[in-house]
Amino acid sequence: MSNGSYVARPQGCPRLAAVSTPTARPGTSSRVYVARLKGTAVFDPLGDQVGRVHDVVVLVPVKGAPRAVGLVVEVSSKRRVFVPLTRVTAIDAGAVITTGLVNIRRFAQRATETLVVAELLDRHVTMRDGSGSAVVEDVAIEQQRNRDWLVTKLFVRRSSGRGGLGLRRGEALVVDVTDVLGLAGTPEQQGATALLATLEDLKPADLADVLHDLSDTRRLEVAAELDDERLADVLEELGEEDRVSIVSGLDVERAADVLDAMQPDDAADLVSELPTAKATELLERMEPEEAEDVRRLLAYDEHTAGGLMTTEPLILPPEATVATALAHARRQDVTPALAAMVFVVRPPLETPTGKLLGVVHLQRALREPPHELIGALLDKDIDAVLPKDDIGKVTRLLATYNLTALPVVDEGGRLVGAISVDDVLDHLLPTDWRDADDDVTDEAMTRSAHG
Repeated sequence: MSNGSYVARPQGCPRLAAVSTPTARPGTSSRVYVARLKGTAVFDPLGDQVGRVHDVVVLVPVKGAPRAVGLVVEVSSKRRVFVPLTRVTAIDAGAVITTGLVNIRRFAQRATETLVVAELLDRHVTMRDGSGSAVVEDVAIEQQRNRDWLVTKLFVRRSSGRGGLGLRRGEALVVDVTDVLGLAGTPEQQGATALLATLEDLKPADLADVLHDLSDTRRLEVAAELDDERLADVLEELGEEDRVSIVSGLDVERAADVLDAMQPDDAADLVSELPTAKATELLERMEPEEAEDVRRLLAYDEHTAGGLMTTEPLILPPEATVATALAHARRQDVTPALAAMVFVVRPPLETPTGKLLGVVHLQRALREPPHELIGALLDKDIDAVLPKDDIGKVTRLLATYNLTALPVVDEGGRLVGAISVDDVLDHLLPTDWRDADDDVTDEAMTRSAHG
């Protein structure tokens, strides 16, 4: 062991923790912990923010200390670009300062590169002194006198054995990177706990973007650690290939539970993308009511109103009060587009309902006293569509009347579902829109070579 001693990572320190000084500048020995670096604002020399740190790219050799070569920076429109550490002039508490020369091409990980947050955190390593194994919880990088950045320290938590200083299972310590074996290990050595901790506050669409960038194995590991509701939200935002891969890799019972938690229209879209045998098996394992909704939606062509609709909009009887309507609109499982409109029907209130009487717009309800009955606030002039109507008619109605949702009724005027504007957009955009590069027009950024 180097120097035969351990140093505990400082607690309660600034986001960018430095052991020797609070600032990492060329020529100093300051230490920066990567997990705390994630999310830090990146600025050009003029003080304009160009993005935030998403990860750190390192090269992990079989022998010797890994070398940090650059930052993955998330800039406008969720694009991630590569910023070589040679372009970084300072890492201060809460800020990374660059020369302003940033490659605006989307970052593509090379085979020789390793992402610290995505791939090294939670990796299981073995203590070189034979005292047991540990899990990597953070990685420290330091700039050397030759301006190279090296991984020098690891913040680990002992998972087995007892060290020479009496350290027991579960105790945390900072060790030299040379004190462990297996850092350049296999994906099987890495868990998902630390990575998930860095993603906890992300919106589903942003988390889906992160999962898309991971390897197939790592993506499934992270997805398996998410709870059913969270994973359902993320699957609704992923592209076809990624979500099919995840659902196919999950245990059947778990996959069925996640489908139960999804919006019926999104679940139906996903089931339709699966092999027939897999789809049939999952439908049989789902809750009967949820499976029935999905089967009903699968009967429609995907480019018709029936194929676009959800069977679970906000539905209330005319004698419900404004207070009740607003309480339903506040439900966490209701999208903003659907929350803007309450569909008022005769019983039964489950689709297919009784006759559709009209709709109440959220904006109108907010102007009325809580005890007012929604039956007195009806908009009866809104156009409904039939399940067989094509997406063109749906789009024209939404655009013409500036609506976020439309009712879908059967020939008898009974509500069978509703279409939200976000579902229409998903079908109008190219199938690969989630992967398409966005134009970056920030004049402060100019092109440079990757690395």
